[in-house]
Amino acid sequence: MIYLDNAASTWPKPKGVADAVKQAIEEYGANPGRGNHQLARRANQAIAHTRQLLTQLLGIKDPSNLLFFANTTQALNQAIKGLVRPGDHVILTGWEHNAVARPVAFLQQKEKVQVTYLSYDAKLGWAKQVEQSIQENTRLIVTIHGSNVSGEILPIEEIGEVARKHGVFYLVDAAQTAGLVPIHVEQLPIDLLAFPGHKSLFGPQGTGGLYVHESVPLEPMIQGGTGSRSEELQQPVERPTGFESGTPNTPGIAGLGAGVQFILETGIEKIYEHEMKLLYRLWEGLSNIREVQLYTLEPPELPIVSFNLSNVSGTEVAMILDQHYQIAVRAGLHCAFLAHQQMKTEQIGAVRVSPGYFNTETDIDQFIQAIREISQAFA
Repeated sequence: MIYLDNAASTWPKPKGVADAVKQAIEEYGANPGRGNHQLARRANQAIAHTRQLLTQLLGIKDPSNLLFFANTTQALNQAIKGLVRPGDHVILTGWEHNAVARPVAFLQQKEKVQVTYLSYDAKLGWAKQVEQSIQENTRLIVTIHGSNVSGEILPIEEIGEVARKHGVFYLVDAAQTAGLVPIHVEQLPIDLLAFPGHKSLFGPQGTGGLYVHESVPLEPMIQGGTGSRSEELQQPVERPTGFESGTPNTPGIAGLGAGVQFILETGIEKIYEHEMKLLYRLWEGLSNIREVQLYTLEPPELPIVSFNLSNVSGTEVAMILDQHYQIAVRAGLHCAFLAHQQMKTEQIGAVRVSPGYFNTETDIDQFIQAIREISQAFA
């Protein structure tokens, strides 16, 4: 199987990831922070180690400001619902994933939150558009860092400067960039950053996190056991424990640590360079097929390409690739209806191809040849 769906989850993983998961299950499968015996301490050490590695990769000074969640969606829900109040105003771009759009729409319906959705205006640029949309009651700006549909990277530093200027909190969805693009949160004008463990950080599914600047008055959205202050019925708000109620995914977090270690040892620049080399080869090959419609004028800034064939639906293309060529891609709306509205593909969706670090030029060439053959077969 040629796997080209890395924007959904990277696969395969570095060998150390499975080894770390297996070790956690077989050698110290106890609850971290829920006892003082050696197995509980070792589990706690594994989580602390991963937290420390992530702070190193993401440029976070205080590890307690990094919170673990099961995925980016949970992290984004915590960030949005833990910060936005009834009557507040929120600004989103038109590229947002449903992990952002749906929590905000929920608050819009239930809490009378006002929402502004921005479509890109090339004359103004993102930062200027955001600034012109700020109101007296604007509480939060949320933008994706890199689109999971178009591969576009948004200028988060410029947008963040606007947010700081107007005293508005800024949340960045780094689902497609964490582990692939250098991010140093303490050097950026951002307040919160959500990320998955299972994508470019090479961790297992069921892992993710949220960076929260120490000045952000975030309220925990889930209440429960934290392993400390058990005599108090009110939820503690100390970070990270007040935001990590319940038994954590210790094997997954240990595996995530191994994935981050792989990035630190390999070099994030090397990983990005390899994936973009494949992207350019993919882009050039698809550009030379007459029936292919690409949705950006230039190669994207991330290893993501969305396209359609003029003579066959995207869903059928993906099915044929899977069944006849043993190639895995994703077709449809990619949980990002707003983004497809931006590309005018909301009625038909698109085929998304996303090479990863363990793909080769041969994989890309075989994919291009398969698309050429499918296109000719439906001519």
